[in-house]
Amino acid sequence: MSVNLALLLIILALSAAVFLLAARLVRIKKQLRCFEAALGDVAAGNGARRMIAREGEETAGPAFAMNGIIGRYEEELSALRRAQEANRQLMTSLSHDVRTPLTTLIGYLDAARRADEGPERRKTHVAAACRKAHELKTYIDALFDWFKLGSGEYALHMQTVELAELTRALLADWVPVLEEQGMRYAVDIPERRIMVRIDPDGYARIVGNLLSNVLAHSGAQTLRVSLACEERRVCLCVEDDGVGIGKEDLARIFDRLYKCDKARSAGGSGLGLSIALGIAGEMGGTLEAQSEPGRGTAFMLSFPQTQG
Repeated sequence: MSVNLALLLIILALSAAVFLLAARLVRIKKQLRCFEAALGDVAAGNGARRMIAREGEETAGPAFAMNGIIGRYEEELSALRRAQEANRQLMTSLSHDVRTPLTTLIGYLDAARRADEGPERRKTHVAAACRKAHELKTYIDALFDWFKLGSGEYALHMQTVELAELTRALLADWVPVLEEQGMRYAVDIPERRIMVRIDPDGYARIVGNLLSNVLAHSGAQTLRVSLACEERRVCLCVEDDGVGIGKEDLARIFDRLYKCDKARSAGGSGLGLSIALGIAGEMGGTLEAQSEPGRGTAFMLSFPQTQG
């Protein structure tokens, strides 16, 4: 091979290499411009924008890394928006559910201390003030439980308990309340021992919140409470034959401060079911709801069964 031919081949090879390198640099530069535009969109608030690169390309690694960062940023931003909405709802709730009964309480106390009020009227005003004070305390207690659950500071005292007997004892305390409200009820609890590891006070709080929800919002005439064991889990079911819950409301029934339509939301703090769900989760259990408008509602509280 002549020297001239060899030089020509070398020049051609170098030219091809330079051409390929230049083409690659042009492609990288174009992708970087696309990245710059995408980052501009993200900075402007478009969290759905992503970097596009083919696997194996020089920019694939940075593109995938940036997409991961943008995804986490969007998740954190969504969580922040939810927190801001929850805080807004909390302020609205506090304005209505604290200031209103407090104003009423002050009104009754002012009326009771007036000199022109007779003993019977004064006694009536004081009794009404006491009711409002207890309602206010109940709401504030629920609010503190909500804060504790949200911050992970809700104290639990887990122990192995016999759930059938505990449930009977809890329901016995509710019988006078149910009868006073004219609510028919049926209880189905097996006679055998059912052992679970829970916090008894937390369990009592959940049961109380579920029963209070039925009495306050369901419009039901009949309540059925059953306890059963299925596949190494224990399930407490609280069912009513009330107005039921629509699909849209059912999807949000456990949201904090969420209240359904006016047919089900007269009174109440909107915290009871959220607190029940939170306590169940802290104890390693689950709480679910099933309902159809006009066909009642069922809440299912489930825990792993233990040996004992």
